[in-house]
This record gives sequence, C-alpha cells and structure tokens, in this order.
Amino acid sequence: MYDIPTDLHYSQDHLWVRADPDRGVVRVGITDFAQQSLGDVVTVTLPEPGETLAAGEACGEIESTKSISDLIAPVAGTVRTLNDGLENTPDLVNTDPYGEGWMFDVEVPPSGLAEELNALMDAATYQALVSQ
Repeated sequence: MYDIPTDLHYSQDHLWVRADPDRGVVRVGITDFAQQSLGDVVTVTLPEPGETLAAGEACGEIESTKSISDLIAPVAGTVRTLNDGLENTPDLVNTDPYGEGWMFDVEVPPSGLAEELNALMDAATYQALVSQ
C-alpha cells in the first residue's frame, strides 16, 4: 500500500502538489508510489530558480539505481525555491517524499491557481491510478 495524503493534488506523472495560497506558491515532490518504483534515488536535477515552467513539460531529472526519469512539471508557473538538501542527500526523496524530500516551489499566478489545481487528481483518483 502506498502513502497518498488526502490534502495534496497529484499528476499523472506521479508528482504531488501542496498549495500554499497565502504565499502564492505550490510545493512539488514525487509520490511514495514513484519513489518506491524508482528504487534508491542517487541524483536529482531540478529546474533553476526563476525558470518558467509549462505544465506537462520536462523540468528536471531524477536518477535512481534503476533508471533516469524526467520530472514533468505538474503546474505552470515560475520556480521560486529549490530544496538544496537534495544535492547532498537525494535519498530524502525515498525516506520522506512528502516532507524533507520535497523538490521545488512554483509561484502560480493567483488567477490561475484554482485552474492548475483542478487539472490535477485528488487522492482518491490517484489511488485508483496506482492500483491498476
């Protein structure tokens, strides 16, 4: 069974999004399902602060002992903050994917935040996806 917090939104590409409307940003990371599928994460390449992301486009890479996978932006916006801790300890993605293993924050224009979130899955829908 996978840990799928109900307060997050999920992409088809197995990234999670936690909205912080007060700050105008969303935090992004990979799901428990993804980190288990990947195996031990050895390198994470993230987008640069200030980079503009388009939802559905590749924005980085995650390398594990099994494979190298693209990180696909779950929302459109501007990268504001990176989790610098992943540079030296990429295994945080495995040990705490919804906490210390987060990847980056994206500023989403307030007028488009609801639309971006509505394009993602809720926990029940994501659970159905990974249970297939």
